[in-house]
Amino acid sequence: MQKAQEKTAFLYIKGEKVRATATAEWQDAMETAARLRNDGVGYMILKNISEGDAENDLAIHTAKHMIQASDMPAAICGNILRFEDIKKYIYAGAIFVFCDEASEQEMEAYKEGVARFGEERVKVAPVSKIDVAVANGEDLNTIGLPAYEITVNASWDECKLNEQGMLPVVTQDYRTNEVLMVAYMDREAFEKTISTGIMTYYSRSRKELWVKGLTSGNFQYVKSLYLDCDKDTLLAKVYPVGPACHTGAVSCFFNKVLEKPSVAVDPNHVLADVMAIIQDRKANPKEGSYTNYLFDKGIDKILKKVGEEATEIVIAAKNPDPEEIKYEIADFLYHALVLMADKGVSLEDIMIELANR
Repeated sequence: MQKAQEKTAFLYIKGEKVRATATAEWQDAMETAARLRNDGVGYMILKNISEGDAENDLAIHTAKHMIQASDMPAAICGNILRFEDIKKYIYAGAIFVFCDEASEQEMEAYKEGVARFGEERVKVAPVSKIDVAVANGEDLNTIGLPAYEITVNASWDECKLNEQGMLPVVTQDYRTNEVLMVAYMDREAFEKTISTGIMTYYSRSRKELWVKGLTSGNFQYVKSLYLDCDKDTLLAKVYPVGPACHTGAVSCFFNKVLEKPSVAVDPNHVLADVMAIIQDRKANPKEGSYTNYLFDKGIDKILKKVGEEATEIVIAAKNPDPEEIKYEIADFLYHALVLMADKGVSLEDIMIELANR
């Protein structure tokens, strides 16, 4: 087994703003998180330099949403006055909390933090040296700040190759599981993909290494790699920036050969499909639409319906017939989706929140 280090970004965080150095302009935290994700950053270190309780709490809230929106691991340090601060950082989604080895107060909090969360989550680090290192443009690893490493469990020599000495690769969007493309790797492409975190293939037509996105900007950043049972095909789940196909299509698989009619319902997509219809009704009102009736009546009407449907669930739950509660829960979910659309909350927002609980 070997280790691969994720591309790391360091940021100061203060309230809702972040910056990369002590003298840089403050930037919007959420926009910065999205940019870092699109640049293939796989790990953030956030140093909280907020002042006062209100700004400090806002920074923790902001860090939580940055971690959720970027879907990348993060460490948080700074402003640790007591164990409760460590707990807040952990609950915000930090995989590591760094306590400053030079601070007696932080080291006292560290002891309780380790007792509660373990040394794998709460770590001693030279936090006070960060500012000088950042000012000098040093790699933070050189001052002993713990790095985030990924274990690589298989090597190229374990793969079974085809007649051309290549490994077929099926690439999927890690969020939707949509198959984006099929390509091939040689040893160099395989090892470069692991070391850089960017999908790299071997172009059989050009007979050269092919870093996906190098010319188009449509990079694919690795989220996971799996070999199949025979170790002769690689499944790559990626975060894609832009379309995978040279035609501009999201996926290379758009030429329908056949499709049989089906009455089966894919439960994984029902809520998303209903939400899409609701959002379309909001953007493009349709006469006679009940959804548009709710939007037209406004938030008070929507909240009234949500409350009524919640009450109907309680009543239906007392009925031994499960069919009634199915109906009422479906009604409640529909009205809850209307409320979400009205308030600008997405299904993804809710799923991320649930996943982090």
